[in-house]
Amino acid sequence: MSDSIYDIPVKTIDGQETTLAPYRGKALLIVNVASKCGFTPQYEGLEKLYKKYSDKGLEILGFPCNQFGSQEPGNEDEIRSFCSLNYGVTFPMFAKVDVNGPSEHPLYTFLKAHKGGILGFDAIKWNFSKFLVDRDGNVIARYAPTTTPASLEADLEKALG
Repeated sequence: MSDSIYDIPVKTIDGQETTLAPYRGKALLIVNVASKCGFTPQYEGLEKLYKKYSDKGLEILGFPCNQFGSQEPGNEDEIRSFCSLNYGVTFPMFAKVDVNGPSEHPLYTFLKAHKGGILGFDAIKWNFSKFLVDRDGNVIARYAPTTTPASLEADLEKALG
């Protein structure tokens, strides 16, 4: 497992190989997202947070995931189009990932190792689970899918300093 969140390889929704290094020095809200989930309307709240805090150093990173009820069946082009047309998403989106199991993306291995779940249950329970990472790359909070983006404002402001 990587020692730094910034060294973990990721792929953008456009298929570009990169790492999270471009986000060094920013607070990150990392969310596994899906287009056909009961929590999908959270895209709207996430976009509002992004518009409000991006100039203060917040990045919201969306990682589509199809592991929960096949709620993200589309390919990257379909996902990008859905997010743009339905929710006006402008925050960075990435290629589809698995967040649990044998094909789990290294980013989620890292996040879960640094912020386990309730009662020691580390697995991601559903889409729209959220992790807050401070400007130094430390995973400082983990939120359930039911936690609304608006309810995160106080924690975001603290992470942004």
